Amino acid sequence: MLELRTVEADDWPLWRDLRLAALAEAPYAFGSTLAQWQGSGDREERWRARLAIPGACDLVALRDGLPVGMASGVPGEGAANTELISMWVSPTARGEGVGDYLIQAVERWATGRGATTLRLSVMPDNRKATALYERHGFTDTGEPGDLLADGVGRERVLAKRLSAA
Repeated sequence: MLELRTVEADDWPLWRDLRLAALAEAPYAFGSTLAQWQGSGDREERWRARLAIPGACDLVALRDGLPVGMASGVPGEGAANTELISMWVSPTARGEGVGDYLIQAVERWATGRGATTLRLSVMPDNRKATALYERHGFTDTGEPGDLLADGVGRERVLAKRLSAA
């Protein structure tokens, strides 16, 4: 059975475990690195702060009670804009609709707060993630995303218009 759990600052150990697993398993998919969140970067107050972004919605997907995915919705620039960040699904649960479930939940959160646009950034070579987002109606904005570690490439910025609640 698949269920979603909204997590808060006190749930930081669960979020930490999933985020470190995501950064280790799919380093190509994130702007952050495992090294940035380990060692001196692996501090309870940092994890709590990540889960205390004002207005954010942090979700963990559980399959049969075990965490298998994560995603966050965060306020963007202006009340009409929101962002989908930190999306990841464990390899053991890929192809089972977990990513769809997480995206739909973030869309509901964004619509519920009156947003008309949901944006995200994706690595240019992450074709599977891009295909998932496109299935959900996201399109390339043509805007330059964050600069990649190579100092040349940029993340792709995708967006989706949201219907009123």
